[in-house]
Amino acid sequence: MFTGIVEELGEVVGVEPQSDAARLSVRGAVVTGDARHGDSIAVNGVCLTVADVEGDVFTADVMKETLDRSSLGVLRPGSRVNLERAVRADQRLGGHIVQGHVDGTGVVLSREPGEHWEVVRLSLPEALNRYVVQKGSIAVDGVSLTVVGVDTDAFAVSLIPTTLDLTTLGRKQPGDPVNLEVDIIAKYVEKLTAGARA
Repeated sequence: MFTGIVEELGEVVGVEPQSDAARLSVRGAVVTGDARHGDSIAVNGVCLTVADVEGDVFTADVMKETLDRSSLGVLRPGSRVNLERAVRADQRLGGHIVQGHVDGTGVVLSREPGEHWEVVRLSLPEALNRYVVQKGSIAVDGVSLTVVGVDTDAFAVSLIPTTLDLTTLGRKQPGDPVNLEVDIIAKYVEKLTAGARA
């Protein structure tokens, strides 16, 4: 489990395509500081399992399902990525409950700069719309954000200077893909209430 509070901006140093998967190598001094084989690290909001660590670079295998459902397939050497280690039980939950299980992808539609923040509008797949509410939580490329507006096919978030400086969201431009993970609590509530209505 993660919190959506990005620990560092990492860099992809290698992508090794395989027949039905890919091996991703990522540089990140903070997340590799105590990383071991089998640990979980979120890369742009996707929970990946550490296969190997060498210095400040870790490698992870990305299966076809993950490549199909996320934007990890567009990563190339030099791509910047948001990195977060799994939360420990004795830490504060600074963002919201993020599983690292991407529900779909969206696209940056527009950016509206303000004096101290930016409002970013993103496309929203129809299947995810019912889980996104104004003032609710959503993870965009693994960053825990508060929804400030939602339509049938798009939503908006406000990005503070820290988010703009320390995550990939400060660099994303209209047309760029992003990973979306909706609030898991909303999905559980939907399933439980559907059973009660039956």
